Amino acid sequence: MTNDPKTLQMAVIGAPHGIRGEVRVKTFTGDPLALGDYGPLRAADGRKFTVASIRPAKNVVVVRFKEITSRDAAEAVTGIELFIDRAALPDDLEDDEFYHADLIGLAVRDEADQVIGKVTGLQNFGGGDIVEIALAGRRAAMVPFTLAAIPDIQIAQGFIRVDTQAAGLVDDDADEAEQDRGE
Repeated sequence: MTNDPKTLQMAVIGAPHGIRGEVRVKTFTGDPLALGDYGPLRAADGRKFTVASIRPAKNVVVVRFKEITSRDAAEAVTGIELFIDRAALPDDLEDDEFYHADLIGLAVRDEADQVIGKVTGLQNFGGGDIVEIALAGRRAAMVPFTLAAIPDIQIAQGFIRVDTQAAGLVDDDADEAEQDRGE
């Protein structure tokens, strides 16, 4: 389920909170308190989790799921990733808005409109979003998800455009060698 482009990871269950089955949950939603608005969440093994109540707590939310009624049950689900179908998300986005999951699989084009790879993922390690790109004939690259590095996103046409210089995809050693030779 984690590699299915039709499903989106919305959260991961953390440690139990108290003795009545509540759990800490890290959400990947715009509004963490809206986690229950998407309907029942599913684990990779098919189990369903329905939000009964939710409240903020520092960097996470504390959730009571209808299916978890004790601390023992809460301990048993620690680390479970929760997903929804992509179809459950609203499609009434503005022209310059999109879901990260919609980028996965798009072709990556350079300034000359040549396909140089494919988007394989998006990450955020705390310093901003990073787009993972499998480059044609080369290893994967991590490109900052900025307007300078990725100036054009065309989901309907199936591609993103990168500025290879701003994205750090230009081989500086080759450029220096050309300059040294006077080219």
